[in-house]
Amino acid sequence: MSLQILKPKTSNKKSKRIGRGNGSGSGTYSGRGMKGQTARTGGKRRPGFEGGQMPYIQKLPKMKGFKNPNYVEYQVVNVGDLNVFEKGSTVDVKTLKEKGLISKTSMPIKLLGGKGGLDVELTVKVDKASLSAIKAVEEKGGQVALPAIKPIRKKGETKPKK
Repeated sequence: MSLQILKPKTSNKKSKRIGRGNGSGSGTYSGRGMKGQTARTGGKRRPGFEGGQMPYIQKLPKMKGFKNPNYVEYQVVNVGDLNVFEKGSTVDVKTLKEKGLISKTSMPIKLLGGKGGLDVELTVKVDKASLSAIKAVEEKGGQVALPAIKPIRKKGETKPKK
């Protein structure tokens, strides 16, 4: 025995020869059964074909509407939840995460004015806020710092030259 004679076991397996007489064990119908669509060459049915009955996928209702590619999902914080902070402190993403009011630091935050009032003066830095939330914070002497909004160019308007 030498290395050049050795071969993997699978390479010696011979392919099954079909349609070479009845003595071979797979003659006559060659494993295709008798007549019909599947006995013919190219006689495959498309994926999902159910013998002519109404296909499952067509029975399902059509989904209406569309997915807005510009949709932004916010983490909601209510004004009443901000009472856990001390008077005069600054509330931002980091401090909200430390107090457990938000779960992710990657998502933008929206401040809402419902559910309870605010009892302390705070400086709040969030991505978006409702009018009632801004009013509630400013009534206690605090302020809401929102990020600057980029001006939207109208159709046909060109970029300003440098």
